[in-house]
Amino acid sequence: MPRPMKYRIINGRPITNIFKPAGIPQRELEEVILTLDELEALRLADLERKYQEDAAKLMGVSRQTFGNIIASARKKVADVLVNGKALRIEGGFVDISGGSFVCLDCRQEWNMPSGSETPHNCPHCGSSNIRSRT
Repeated sequence: MPRPMKYRIINGRPITNIFKPAGIPQRELEEVILTLDELEALRLADLERKYQEDAAKLMGVSRQTFGNIIASARKKVADVLVNGKALRIEGGFVDISGGSFVCLDCRQEWNMPSGSETPHNCPHCGSSNIRSRT
């Protein structure tokens, strides 16, 4: 009997959930699903340049599990880029933490408590051009 899945901690939802090649209708493209935990692993390892051990702790998983997640994510992204497929970001066994956010328009920064919903708009200017911070 396999071990029960542990929730993987992620730092918010993505700004968008689909990427596709320009000029090709989505209905004509094969889709690859990237889970929210795979996206978080990519963010931590490749964008934030965290060591796997540190990134694993942030996600609440073992280093081995993190390695498996990041390998799966990188394979999917390579498949999308090389073979011209659409990428949909959804699903996964995740717990969305609170976190820090910044508005890219007015530069306002703010924090959200753990377990709260990811904001869609800046509380200062109302812009939807916001990003999570680590």
